[in-house]
Amino acid sequence: MFETIILGLQQLNDPMVWIALIGGSILGIVLGAIPGIGPGVGIALLLPVTYAMEPLAGITLLMGLYAAGWYGGAIPAITINTPGTGVNVLTTYDGYPMAKNGEPQRALSLAYASSFVGGVFAVIVLMVAAWPIASLSRHLTSIDLGMAALLAMVLVVVAHRGSELASFALLGAGLFISTIGLETAYGSARYTFDTTWMLAGVPLIAVILGLFAIGQAFTLIFSDRQIEASDTEMKRGLLGGFVEVFKYPRTLFRSAGFGVGMGVLPGVGEFLAQFFAYTTARATSKTPEKFGKGAPEGIIASETANNAVPPAALVPLLSLGIPGESFTAMMLTVFIIHGIDPGPTLFQDNREFVAGLYMTLLAMNVVIVLLLLAGTRWIAKLSSIPDRLLGVIILCLALVGSYSTNYRLTDTIIALAFGVLGFALRRANIPMVPIILGLVLGPIMERYFRQGVGAAGGDLSVFVSRPISLAFLILIVALVALAIRNAIVGRKRGPADVSG
Repeated sequence: MFETIILGLQQLNDPMVWIALIGGSILGIVLGAIPGIGPGVGIALLLPVTYAMEPLAGITLLMGLYAAGWYGGAIPAITINTPGTGVNVLTTYDGYPMAKNGEPQRALSLAYASSFVGGVFAVIVLMVAAWPIASLSRHLTSIDLGMAALLAMVLVVVAHRGSELASFALLGAGLFISTIGLETAYGSARYTFDTTWMLAGVPLIAVILGLFAIGQAFTLIFSDRQIEASDTEMKRGLLGGFVEVFKYPRTLFRSAGFGVGMGVLPGVGEFLAQFFAYTTARATSKTPEKFGKGAPEGIIASETANNAVPPAALVPLLSLGIPGESFTAMMLTVFIIHGIDPGPTLFQDNREFVAGLYMTLLAMNVVIVLLLLAGTRWIAKLSSIPDRLLGVIILCLALVGSYSTNYRLTDTIIALAFGVLGFALRRANIPMVPIILGLVLGPIMERYFRQGVGAAGGDLSVFVSRPISLAFLILIVALVALAIRNAIVGRKRGPADVSG
């Protein structure tokens, strides 16, 4: 561990890493502080830029944006009762009442301190857990890894309770889209309809820009949100929370544990981590009646949990090469472009990269907090920027980004088509994560299954003859059966509830 820290600190000598770290953190805070945008849009827009950067600098830029977005999202959640990102919803429950009671600085300070503790805690867990998991994964065969990818897909679908059918349909759509183009084994064309521009497949960048950036731009253009500038006024005095959070150690570290646990599981994400952390904090509090009225424990639980998720989400990506949600799926493309293969061999072949990533993640949390302490008064005013103006800017940037990746007009048309789909999915409140994971995990699962079945001479019993593969299969069947059972029970309860 000590050698890893020294090696990581050496990687921080690169000025480009610091430029990416600070630039990503500033942009993430800004996008998080503007309601309705969030880090997903920024990551989608900057993804093509990272391909021209060194791997560590590129990943640092995206991770800075990712992590800082959750920090910045607490600002409008507390000051104007409007979460900057979807994961800051529960922060409004106690953050805004505390601000209305004349303590906005205290609420923001608690949010920053909790986010800092959650982020640092998760990075330490990543440093401790990723290497042992990667070591164990060396004993996994292609069949085992393919079943792990399939399990990740099932978890994504099951995690969206109430939207399982829609999630399954979108996952299937993503898997189908991933098969378009020349398949790698024999070079045969699939679903290209005798067109040359489809031989390369549907570009992932265009899909990501469409769903996340253009779809969000359309949502903002049709928005009618109005915020008064006076609601965002802020004064100094943001250090007290860094002492106060440690007055609630059980809530603080239990919530960090929820964030790490949910972050490691594919498809679960920040909101479920927040929900468990918040409800547990309220259930175990000595003053549960204060929750929803400005309870500091409510802010601590919410912000600690959601900021512990981003570093934890890197555990399955680095150790197994399997992304658990849309943001890490985007980051996987950066690894692939630079020839870095996340998984069992990453910690042997790219030790400098891994060590540097650990240190940049730790430094990132410090940089983000310093930026927030210095600039919250001005950052809070970003909440009053008109949505339509932001929508037009994002739309222009996304169209330019989709064309500039490969300089093909067809990529821009694909991005616009998926932008319309993303807009429709947002309006219908249907999750978009499954289609992205289908696109990313589909080729991974196909490659592993092709290798495994080929090595077994076409014998399909290899799926049940391997203990690890069999365990994954049993877990998949159990999760699907549980989801079907819950859906049937939910339908039976529905009519009874209405008649009652």
